[in-house]
Amino acid sequence: MAATRNPWLITSVFSIPSCFCLIKLHPWSNPPLSLRFWNPGTHCRRHRSSKYPAIKALMRPDPRLKWTVLGLVLAQLLACWLVRGLAWRWLLFWAYAFGGCVNHSLTLAIHDISHNAAFGTGRAAHNRWLAVFANLPVGVPYAASFKKYHVDHHRYLGGDGLDVDVPTRLEGWLFCTPARKLLWLALQPLFYSLRPLCVHPKAVTRMEVLNALVQLAADAAIFALWGLKPVVYLLASTLLGLGLHPISGHFVAEHYMFLKGHETYSYYGPLNWITFNVGYHVEHHDFPSIPGCNLPLVRKIAPEYYDHLPQHHSWVKVLWDFVLEDSLGPYARVKRVCKLAEERL
Repeated sequence: MAATRNPWLITSVFSIPSCFCLIKLHPWSNPPLSLRFWNPGTHCRRHRSSKYPAIKALMRPDPRLKWTVLGLVLAQLLACWLVRGLAWRWLLFWAYAFGGCVNHSLTLAIHDISHNAAFGTGRAAHNRWLAVFANLPVGVPYAASFKKYHVDHHRYLGGDGLDVDVPTRLEGWLFCTPARKLLWLALQPLFYSLRPLCVHPKAVTRMEVLNALVQLAADAAIFALWGLKPVVYLLASTLLGLGLHPISGHFVAEHYMFLKGHETYSYYGPLNWITFNVGYHVEHHDFPSIPGCNLPLVRKIAPEYYDHLPQHHSWVKVLWDFVLEDSLGPYARVKRVCKLAEERL
């Protein structure tokens, strides 16, 4: 997708139950010949659910999720104890090689929990507190804020000023060369944290305050017990694991337009085993209430809707192409102009 400086082009207008959207492309992107419009919570989900009742049966909590989260949190606590006497270079090595994988996996567990995948919608408070617990090894409080903004990512996918997953104009303008794009990937955790405050600031909720207090108490306890190195290990695990890391390829793979006409892609490779099947991303947006453990079954039940779509085969290659291809970068996203819905999800 070659870069261009043409004005924004409205390529399609359509209505959905919750909002009215105009699809616009960034001024730096050539307009696709056609866009595949699927919108969570609309016709396609109803159609596929009615055609395949077995899909509806998959919309149930994952009973193993809470135990998986418990195991990952305990693994990081054990790692904190083990690294307390390590040299700094080895601490950073293990933060990247082991802690980065675990903390990234925990953030994706929080993603699933934000969809009430652990206890179901009937026990929302249980899901919120499990997310706060999963947040502990991350080192900084973010679980409650993530849920608040992730709702908008699904409701207003690519929504200008609403979906904070879309990079800002400043990011697209500044990080446009291979070296700068590499830096942008390395600093992804910071951009994901700060972008909501600039693009779509929201009032702080009670749950966010509680999330912050619990997190600060946990960090202070770890520091009091084992010193500074375990705290640095956890923070480094988050920064390195969510930055320039093979697993982080999913951030780019999910919604950056590698091919004209396709803005969302799935990945069916082995890294799904440690990422709660986040690679099944088209399936996830079609059915966000289905937990990650059941997403492979969606594709198996209704292969005609997914097998023909372009897909990524390697998240590492995604990162490689993103850095080296001139047509890819923070600008390679579709933006929508959306009218705010009256009701929240």
